Amino acid sequence: MAKSAKKSDEDWEANVPGGDAPDDEAMAAQWEADLAQSESNALAPQAATAERILNQDEIDSLLGFSLGDEAEDRKNGVHALINSAMVSYERLPMLEVVFDRLVRLMTTSLRNFTSDNVEVSLDAIQSMRFGDYLNSIPLPAILAVFRAKQLDNFGLLTVDSSLIYSIVDVLLGGRRGTVAMRVEGRPYTTIERVLVTRLVEVILSDARKAFDPLTAVDFELDRIETNPRFAAIAQPANAAILVKLRIDMEDRGGRCELLLPYATLEPIRKMLLQSFMGEKFGRDNIWEGHLATELWSSPANLRVVLDDFQSTLGRLLSLQVGETLLMNATPQSRARLMCGDIPLTEGQIGRIGQKVALRVETPIRPEAKKKILEQS
Repeated sequence: MAKSAKKSDEDWEANVPGGDAPDDEAMAAQWEADLAQSESNALAPQAATAERILNQDEIDSLLGFSLGDEAEDRKNGVHALINSAMVSYERLPMLEVVFDRLVRLMTTSLRNFTSDNVEVSLDAIQSMRFGDYLNSIPLPAILAVFRAKQLDNFGLLTVDSSLIYSIVDVLLGGRRGTVAMRVEGRPYTTIERVLVTRLVEVILSDARKAFDPLTAVDFELDRIETNPRFAAIAQPANAAILVKLRIDMEDRGGRCELLLPYATLEPIRKMLLQSFMGEKFGRDNIWEGHLATELWSSPANLRVVLDDFQSTLGRLLSLQVGETLLMNATPQSRARLMCGDIPLTEGQIGRIGQKVALRVETPIRPEAKKKILEQS
């Protein structure tokens, strides 16, 4: 070890020109060179990473625009931020109760309508743009435009081709166990349209009954359309509630969809925000009774005013003991009974024993009652 240390010292001295020991400038230069080398080694991996360029697949995944399935592309990337279908809306808890009731009513009504074993199930309740829904309707289909009288707006009921042919087959005596005959590429016949119209009327009648515990709404069929362009009841960007129902008749069946724009539900929005049927916002009957009891027993300061007159401030400040103030009241004048600044009634001043009394001669004014309750 001593020899190696001695040898390294000799090498260091040999490398330094002009002296037996290194000077300050040579040491500083050596340190700068070592520091520059270490910094370059540390930045080398970062430079390699910074030079990496995204390929086309990574760019498409980031932006959400690719040539794949459009429905899957909307779930991520920048496209999910700007896509109108991904916008979330206000949740209306009472709608779930109403449509659950609709499912039960439709199960009974359709069994009576078709004389068959019918099962109705609720698939989904979701919010979406009206324009996106029209573009997603699988054709051929029948679209029934109905009007909500009390809400002064429209709704849309869509019946798909599977349910149309199943209803026609059941109502016209088709045998069980056979698949309904479907003839694609032709318009629906008059018989098919009439039978589907009867089905739509049954569903709308059940929808009215489903809304009855909440509010009275009459749904009337306005027209039947087969082209979604002619079934536009709202602007494409308007929000709407979509209810998907599945109707099964043993081995036959199909889907029907009920669309209600938010503008249609706006008049009863407060009712739909309830968590349960009959909920009242901002009111509690128990506390209302307690408050009424306390109000009736609360003290109130009353004062009797004989007369009002105006005077200058200087006159009032110059009053001396023993001076007399003249009022316009006479012994026959009525005095006013005041509660704060609110005049309640009028009466005649008199005396009972050693106390001055007021005999009430007019009832308390209704507006005075209202003001006192508001101030309380």
